[in-house]
Amino acid sequence: MPSATSATATSVHLAVRPEWLERRHEEIIEPGLPIVDPHHHLIDRPENGRYLLPDLLADTGGGHNITATVYLEWLSMYRAQGPAEMRPVGEIEFANGVAAMTASGGYGKTRVCAGIVGFADLALGAAVERVLEAQIAAGGGRFRGIRFISATHPDQAAWGSLVLRPAGLLMDGRVREGFARLAPLGLSFDAWMYHTQLGELLDLARAFPATLIVLDHVGGPIGLGRSAGKRDEVFTEWSSRIHELARCPNVHIKLGGLGMRMFGFDVHEGELPPSSEELAGLWRPYIETCIAAFGPERAMFESNFPVDKGSCGYTMLWNAFKRIAAGCSAAEKQALFAGTATRFYRLRID
Repeated sequence: MPSATSATATSVHLAVRPEWLERRHEEIIEPGLPIVDPHHHLIDRPENGRYLLPDLLADTGGGHNITATVYLEWLSMYRAQGPAEMRPVGEIEFANGVAAMTASGGYGKTRVCAGIVGFADLALGAAVERVLEAQIAAGGGRFRGIRFISATHPDQAAWGSLVLRPAGLLMDGRVREGFARLAPLGLSFDAWMYHTQLGELLDLARAFPATLIVLDHVGGPIGLGRSAGKRDEVFTEWSSRIHELARCPNVHIKLGGLGMRMFGFDVHEGELPPSSEELAGLWRPYIETCIAAFGPERAMFESNFPVDKGSCGYTMLWNAFKRIAAGCSAAEKQALFAGTATRFYRLRID
């Protein structure tokens, strides 16, 4: 089967327009509520733009109480030389360097990259263990697991994704041979796929009940291509799979990513950026469904920045999440905004 390393991150996301984002400002809701942002990227590539530590700190320093973050792979900062399968270790070295900078206390209170999720090619089978061990060593005690993207769909050109992955990637025997090396090394798995593929993750989770899995971006209910204009139909199909996955105790879910183009919302087309009330209204059905299915102890809010920054500002995003969670108890909010992420990624941020 084709190696996953052959699929480079060439997806076209919504453009970030700082002057447009500046047209909307809001007061921070519950400014003291501690937040661990368990999903962001750091980027410096011509096709994706630049979003490095100063850019992230400008967002996290906007008023919300962001105590720590988790770095998610971007197929970036790879080593320029050495065996191809070992080059992703460079991304862990990069993220750990950023983490060391903020751990010094010289960049404010937020511990950026307190947890690190990288990429390793599971299609290597059992041989991926050598890569994982190198990433653990490079992570300085912060490397927590990998993301192995399997998202693929015949309509994906409609939302700008040019990366065609093999269908049924998570069902492949060689990939599962590699996946089997995660739990023995104490590593977790971030899954990103579209709602039409969630059955594969269900099968994987049942086959490996000892491996901790988190599903990114509420499981990717598609809103474009052949799914355009069929939001209710897609929601029903997606919701059914979400409830099935929630019955697997090793599966968790990230609440966010809804600012991506593939969800089919058009807030980026407005003269003004969306308010947190607008975002909460659009996102509430998906997020509340996930919380009801998984419970706060297995659900975590995420920013997915800078990808979602094409749709809204960081302040508005977290305000929207706080509006959606307004009816939750203090203990439930603690879990959703910080506790679940801290426990899942075993963060040490004292």
